[in-house]
Amino acid sequence: MSLDRPVLAQEVYHRSFGHGPQAVFAVHCSLAHTGAWRGLAAALGADRVTLQGFDLLSHGKSPDWDGQGILQMRNAEAGLVLLEAQVAAAKGRAVDLLGHSFGATVALAMAQARPDLVRSLTLIEPVLFAAAGGLDPAALAQMRADHERVRAPYAAGDVEQATRLFNRAWGTGHPKWPDLPESARAAMMRSFPAVMDCDGQVYDDEAGLLAPGRLEALTMPVLLLQGAETQPIMASVTRALAARMPTARVAVIDGAGHMVPVTHAAETATLLTDFWAKTGRARAREHSRDQVG
Repeated sequence: MSLDRPVLAQEVYHRSFGHGPQAVFAVHCSLAHTGAWRGLAAALGADRVTLQGFDLLSHGKSPDWDGQGILQMRNAEAGLVLLEAQVAAAKGRAVDLLGHSFGATVALAMAQARPDLVRSLTLIEPVLFAAAGGLDPAALAQMRADHERVRAPYAAGDVEQATRLFNRAWGTGHPKWPDLPESARAAMMRSFPAVMDCDGQVYDDEAGLLAPGRLEALTMPVLLLQGAETQPIMASVTRALAARMPTARVAVIDGAGHMVPVTHAAETATLLTDFWAKTGRARAREHSRDQVG
């Protein structure tokens, strides 16, 4: 699917953390906003990285999605405008791209559309459930069944209960829903209809991110990161993606669940720093070989 658009349909809110020389672009998870990256950015080091992110449509300070197109791709379009500007500001140097959960699927779409802008790609708990279908169809079927417990109250008009159940399954586990500030609950409920509209994108790959040859064509270094205590289907998703991505490596953080970059920011930062260092050394070797050749 083409991401070419003469004019961006909806502008998104964006901001940066840190002021370091390494350029990082990050896409947050559903029901969150760019503030979710604050802890990881601090752990990476404000003097080492400049981490830029944007609020997904219907999230944070970005406008509500206008209902046009596929939301996954609309977010990718918005992200690419910012990524292009970040690369230009870095004098053409490609950026380290990462995404978490649904944001990881958006980051994947961005990397597929403009691999030339991406030095490395990190997918943290990518909820592209469709990937698990061929490897573990039972896990996908169970995930669909589990999701019906969220969809049922949503279809009945109880957005708060549906949001609460979704947050219970995929959130940090604390604070509990009743203990969250009213503003936080309201923000999640505002975002939730857009989240539900993405079911076809994560369960059925409506955008074609998993089409033959799409994953195999990504040649930049790829890190697939997950929490050891996450939802069962995520291990199958990770294995399925790794099997098709030629440069992928997998890392698992013990004791972490789905919200690993938030709950285990220090451990995530350590893995990313090591991954990026190896990426830099590999690129240096390639450059040296090109010079000799």
